[in-house]
Amino acid sequence: MLKKLFQSFRPPVPGQHHRRTTPEVINKSQHSLQRHQFSRHAVNIVERLQSAGYQAYLVGGCVRDLMLGITPKDFDVATSATPEQVRAEFRNARIIGRRFKLVHVHFGREIIEVATFRAPHSDEDQGDSHRSSHNASGRILRDNVYGTLEEDAQRRDFTINALYYDPVSERILDYANGVHDVRNRLLRLIGDPTHRYQEDPVRMLRAVRFAAKLNFGIEKHTVQPIRELAPLLREIPPARLFEESLKLFLSGQGAIAFEMLVDLQLFEPLFPASAQALDERPTYTHTLISQALNNTDLRVKQGKPVTPAFLFAALLWPALPARVLHLQNQGVPPIPAMNGAAHDLIAEQCQRIAIPKRFTLPIREIWDMQERLPRRSGKRADQLLDNPRFRAGYDFLLLRESAGEETDDLGQWWTDYQDAHDSERREMIRELGSRDDASTGAGPRKRKRSTSKRKRAGDEAGE
Repeated sequence: MLKKLFQSFRPPVPGQHHRRTTPEVINKSQHSLQRHQFSRHAVNIVERLQSAGYQAYLVGGCVRDLMLGITPKDFDVATSATPEQVRAEFRNARIIGRRFKLVHVHFGREIIEVATFRAPHSDEDQGDSHRSSHNASGRILRDNVYGTLEEDAQRRDFTINALYYDPVSERILDYANGVHDVRNRLLRLIGDPTHRYQEDPVRMLRAVRFAAKLNFGIEKHTVQPIRELAPLLREIPPARLFEESLKLFLSGQGAIAFEMLVDLQLFEPLFPASAQALDERPTYTHTLISQALNNTDLRVKQGKPVTPAFLFAALLWPALPARVLHLQNQGVPPIPAMNGAAHDLIAEQCQRIAIPKRFTLPIREIWDMQERLPRRSGKRADQLLDNPRFRAGYDFLLLRESAGEETDDLGQWWTDYQDAHDSERREMIRELGSRDDASTGAGPRKRKRSTSKRKRAGDEAGE
């Protein structure tokens, strides 16, 4: 898969220079975009700002996606007006952000994001910590230095995101050969890649996300520094990395994104324990995570709901069994060992990616079900079936089996049990006999009956 994926990396086009002080103007007759394709609220904001004497354009992903025939998820506006000036124009606007101050204009459930043109940071700007701030490695901590449209285009990350559409004149302004790169399905950073990644290491994740989501190649100079600079991701606030990881894995192309993250050495800074498991048990770990992401991609394409809890449970699971076994070897019973190992693993992971509590709790419940599902004797099976986490736990069990885990056909047993009538379920429990109790040390052990029942169950299963 990787060979096929990275064959799409294309070199820079000879003679193409993506720094311009004047834009290439693509007139209405030269492109396929039409103003009615854009949010009417976003168009209205642009028109009102222009009427008030400001420059304003639709910009970025919405322009790129419509050129590719994709329906945009949101519509962003870039303007010469400051956040305070934008707020003064719209009663339904509020200024948000400190690191990157911008305005959200609310129209019911739709929110249009309005950003002021940004400029490069000068030494003079560095003296004002409210406007500009960098850390020792060059990462921008605050980016509120405002500038011209031309400067804003150079401050954007990729050429395909530096396209400005004016719904009034219906022209596209292109400062970075972005139209060429969209048409050639090529992802290219604006400016020096090393410097741009140092400014914001998350751009490395965005490169992976856009390449996977849009099926774009990555220009060789854009991809070249990533492996060396990957450790810079450890400096990014964990809350921001949570949002970026959701975008990576819930875009409908999560499986490809995972392959790219591993190849470009970006997976380890995000999931250190899972990366270690990938080194120690490569086939199993890779298969389980890939299968989980393939399943998620399919659900996204089908418009079905996906839960980050199940996805993170899969991403972290390969690192868990060894920790559970370590605690069990110290004399901790299975379920407390699972709980202790799960707590520690999630706590460590949250140092890198701040997974909210509303997801960490169901992650632990899904894992806990893996210890409980083998315990089916007596009334336990029906009690587990009534557990609100049963379905997620059962699906996770099937995922583990698809990755090659041996579970003594536990998944098939639970599949049959769900489909069985009451009398058939009672017979299935009787056939189990005391096998589970004998293996877990729970309940009375009727060894002779267990032997005969196991034999009968084996005969019926064709063993």
